[in-house]
Amino acid sequence: MSKKKRVGFKLDMTPMVDVGFLLLTFFMLSTTFKAQDVAEVTIPESHSAIKLPDSDVMTVTVDKDGSVFLGLDNQNLRAAVFGQQYALKAGMGVTMTELPELLRTARIRNPKLRTVIKADQQAEYRVIQSVMEALQKENITRFNLVTNMEK
Repeated sequence: MSKKKRVGFKLDMTPMVDVGFLLLTFFMLSTTFKAQDVAEVTIPESHSAIKLPDSDVMTVTVDKDGSVFLGLDNQNLRAAVFGQQYALKAGMGVTMTELPELLRTARIRNPKLRTVIKADQQAEYRVIQSVMEALQKENITRFNLVTNMEK
């Protein structure tokens, strides 16, 4: 009896590598990254179950020290309102004298913007009241206050 020669087996891995790169490309292109918050804020609790909008959001943030920040969710809108150097940042610290003009500019550039106030639970009420008065002066009478759902 003669011994049969063993036939080599070769598996082509090219299709699997192609699928891997297609998946990687898909996830890279379809993922949106959330910008880091401008200020760390501990928000108060509430019973309300109203969901915040996903897009076209203008956020006015008040931290516990009373500093006010204005954030826009669209990168192009941030560049147009704040300047190109702020296009990749979540928002910008503003003074109460600058706030009405920036609110007006943002609303002119995107009339569909919905306004959200995100205030720290230890922030002074007079600062939040000043923000609400600035919103009313710019005819922004509908806005949401961000809260945690009560457990």
